[in-house]
Amino acid sequence: MAEDTGQEKSQEPTQKRIQDARKKGDIARSKELTTLALLMASAASALLFGGSVGQTMLGLFSFNFDLKQEEALDTAFMSYHLYRSLFDAFLSLWAFFLLVTIAVIFSSVALGGWNFSGESLQPKGSRIDPIAGFKRMFSLKSLVELFKAIAKVLLVGSTAILAIYLLRPELMMLTSEAVRVAIDHALTIIAWAFLVISAAMIIVVLIDVPFQMYDYKKKLKMTMQEVKDEMKSTEGKPEVKSKIRQLQYEMSQRKMMKEVPTADVVITNPTHYAVAIRYDQSQSDAPIVIAKGVDFMALKIREVAQEYEVTVLESPALARALYYAAELDEEVPSGLYTAVAQVLAYVFQLRDPDQSRSVIRPPAEKELQIPPEFRRDE
Repeated sequence: MAEDTGQEKSQEPTQKRIQDARKKGDIARSKELTTLALLMASAASALLFGGSVGQTMLGLFSFNFDLKQEEALDTAFMSYHLYRSLFDAFLSLWAFFLLVTIAVIFSSVALGGWNFSGESLQPKGSRIDPIAGFKRMFSLKSLVELFKAIAKVLLVGSTAILAIYLLRPELMMLTSEAVRVAIDHALTIIAWAFLVISAAMIIVVLIDVPFQMYDYKKKLKMTMQEVKDEMKSTEGKPEVKSKIRQLQYEMSQRKMMKEVPTADVVITNPTHYAVAIRYDQSQSDAPIVIAKGVDFMALKIREVAQEYEVTVLESPALARALYYAAELDEEVPSGLYTAVAQVLAYVFQLRDPDQSRSVIRPPAEKELQIPPEFRRDE
């Protein structure tokens, strides 16, 4: 949709966009970084283990070519030679293979992290589309790949020529050395030359890695319409969300009105605010706000309270304080314990048949101990 309208992809990719791309196997990768790690690990392995590998190979040559005629004609003996040669070769090369494998694995995940996706293995017709292939051939990425290939040839070739030129004296010395010494010396020269030539790839990697990150981020960028469509698909359309909120509000209001008959007291403003409180020592340590509302909802709370003969007490300051500071179905704030206790004491006295109603009076507004931070002006 966004492409049809010609909108510019100016928005950063959302987290969902990135996650969807990773599920498809689309992540930032640098083949040059993996190649560099492979070459450097191979060169380091040659320097570390080249001497022992060379001596093992010399031993294998002697073991396999210094044979008697009857041994060469014995198939069982030759099978043993093959097994022994392969086993000794593996023992000399396992450290080399291990170091190279570790380098390749960690260099592969260094840029985009670990990711396993089967979708990238599925056949897709777009991959054999000639028009799409033609576009890829002349894209910016293809142009960069061309320059990288040229740069690699020039850098590696120039470095190789320079290394051979500088190692001429060492190479000439090989002709005057004994065979075993010359082999060890030659392996050392080859390992160092290989390391220097491989190091030339660092320049290519320093260019390729930032480009791959830039190209990946650019490819995932979104238009404003795509961002809006994604928000609608993940969070729902605004009108649907509004309807859901309205239904949730109505359900909570119906539930709240069912709780009003169980209240001990309803504290009112007297017209704008109403807060219903229940105190059951067996269920909670403090009074709980079971209903609250303003204007029309406050009127409904008062009507239900009067219908079920719940005590209604006018206290504007306490009603406003409870409405703003207390949460529904939670205990009243500790700062209002004293004021609520004064109200409940009056209510419980009204319920006591032994008390004389003539001496019971509700707490005056000035008598209620409401801290200044809980007071709200009308």
